[in-house]
Amino acid sequence: MIDIDQYAYNNNFSSFHPLEKSFFALLTILITLTANSFMTSIIVISVISLLIITAVGIPFKFYLKLLFIPVSFLIIASITAVFSISRELNNYFFYFELGGWFLGLESKSLNTAALLFLKSFASICCMYFLTLTTPVLEIISVLRKFKLPEIVIELMMLIYRFIFVLLDTADLIRTSQLSRLGYSSIKKSFFSIAKLISNLFIRAYYRAQGLLTALVARGYDGKIRVLEKKYSFSYKNIMMIILFETFLIIVSIFGGGNFV
Repeated sequence: MIDIDQYAYNNNFSSFHPLEKSFFALLTILITLTANSFMTSIIVISVISLLIITAVGIPFKFYLKLLFIPVSFLIIASITAVFSISRELNNYFFYFELGGWFLGLESKSLNTAALLFLKSFASICCMYFLTLTTPVLEIISVLRKFKLPEIVIELMMLIYRFIFVLLDTADLIRTSQLSRLGYSSIKKSFFSIAKLISNLFIRAYYRAQGLLTALVARGYDGKIRVLEKKYSFSYKNIMMIILFETFLIIVSIFGGGNFV
């Protein structure tokens, strides 16, 4: 989480307008989700990943590490979507019979699961592009321009800040446990993890209270005000975004897919 925040502030796209990056990511996600095209999703995954690694400057290993957890969940979800169960023998090309029930695979469900996996994978890549190139404060400034309710923005900022408080508190507790050989054996490791979990939220709560006290002491009235950096739009970037999104639409229409 901390590494993501560091890359968001220090990358080759940090000087680009947040609206450009936000529109690029969100429009690409919209086209990917509405287009029932394998080719569209594959192009988005390839182009966005290549863009993140080569143009943005994110290390390849770090990017793979970020993808590991969501892709693992996607694989599990796709496997469950592939199999169907019925009392009748449908158009299964592979099946098991269990007590009068048929558990098997259909070519239709296989295509649906593959398309669902690719769509979700492409959307994750787009969200990582926005996350790794745009700090949260700039994303929030974009949301303010779109007149998102202030209470939602305040909650986003506070939750984002408290995530770091939680991580920092967990790291301090774990460091203290390591210095006392708390993880020297399996039995001690389980005991230390249980203690860490039980103490984590209590300590994080008191740190959050201290943060709120500091905010109130500085004049907090329910609205967090931050300085926003001024950016200028790049017509070159806007044209490239339009061309890429148009290309995706053309591929989706003529590449064997359709829009839902």
